[in-house]
Amino acid sequence: MNAPIADSAVTRRHPPLDSAAFDALLGRLTSEFAAGAAHYDRTAEFPHANLARLHEFDLLSLTVPALLGGAGASLPQALKVVRAVARGEPSTALVLVMQYLFHHRLQGNPHWPVELRERVAREAVRDGALINSLRVEPELGTPARGGLPSTLARRSADGWIIDGSKLYSTGSPGLTWLAVWARSDETPPRVGVWLVHRDTPGVRVGSEWNHLGMRATGSHELVFDNVFVPAAHAVDVHPPGEPGAGLDALGFAWMSVLLSAVYDGVARAARDWFAQWAAERTPGNLGAPLASLPAFQQTLGRIDALLFSNRVLLDASVHAERVTLNEAPLVKYMVANQAIEAVQLAVEASGNPGLSRDNALERHYRDVLCARIHTPQNDSVLQGAGRAGFAAFVRA
Repeated sequence: MNAPIADSAVTRRHPPLDSAAFDALLGRLTSEFAAGAAHYDRTAEFPHANLARLHEFDLLSLTVPALLGGAGASLPQALKVVRAVARGEPSTALVLVMQYLFHHRLQGNPHWPVELRERVAREAVRDGALINSLRVEPELGTPARGGLPSTLARRSADGWIIDGSKLYSTGSPGLTWLAVWARSDETPPRVGVWLVHRDTPGVRVGSEWNHLGMRATGSHELVFDNVFVPAAHAVDVHPPGEPGAGLDALGFAWMSVLLSAVYDGVARAARDWFAQWAAERTPGNLGAPLASLPAFQQTLGRIDALLFSNRVLLDASVHAERVTLNEAPLVKYMVANQAIEAVQLAVEASGNPGLSRDNALERHYRDVLCARIHTPQNDSVLQGAGRAGFAAFVRA
């Protein structure tokens, strides 16, 4: 394997993460991605061009450590980028979130061989190589609800053979690395991650993603048919119930914040469409823009209040002293549901124009509804919060 890239050998194309120039760059990318968002929604084409633009400015390797050529970004910095991308084209932002989450925790995972995790990081920096965890299965559903995967890893002479399938494989048309959650054929089985290169023979697309919203995420089913994996690529495999594959508390907090930011970005784009539409729409019987009516002013005020709450929650959530790791699921619950409510208000006030496929608000509405499907889901968040709340009053 190649040695780690020294920081001095890396040429960074982006300005410092907290500079005015960086903010201006993000603003340009928001506008550029927004211009193509309707095309990606209509065609369900994967946004390769958007991701290439992000790589052009080293934004795909933002959370790769600086020692390996990335920016070593903090959660506030990652949040800034995700917000900007999501406001333009949210499917691109969701793929980006998965990339950030994986690289944020990768180098600190002692179960991976050092050479392999550094290779994955170097390829993200050099080539913009994408990686994601593939966990959901047709029979099992989301692993957050418990159970063992059906995807099976069988021992071979010099490695493993993987068979199975994974649903909702976000970013699959652009992924280089697939972190496949599976169980071994041992007795008792071990469970964890086998790292598969996308070009390995036997990896193919099954059912294609054909969803109401977030249509460009390329979240196809991936099928693994007699796929060979080198022995060293069984990177995070343990007996069931032991610590290993999956998110730790800090990783879960990052996920709650960054996933929420995607749908907050959708709601802000919807808000802007509604405000411009109401400011320009002048019915003949009114003789003035709809924006002059108290009812429309109140609606925009309600939307802005919800988005203000989201901004405060997200900004607070990146600081552990303000929002604890245990409270992170509540942030996802609040931000996602307030984003949905904000877009619903705009749809209700705009009527038929808001539901017309000729207008962007209809697309924003479909996209924001997808906030509900991400782990942790509403029932799990509320049950967990309620259980914790009652714990102080339940006698031992």
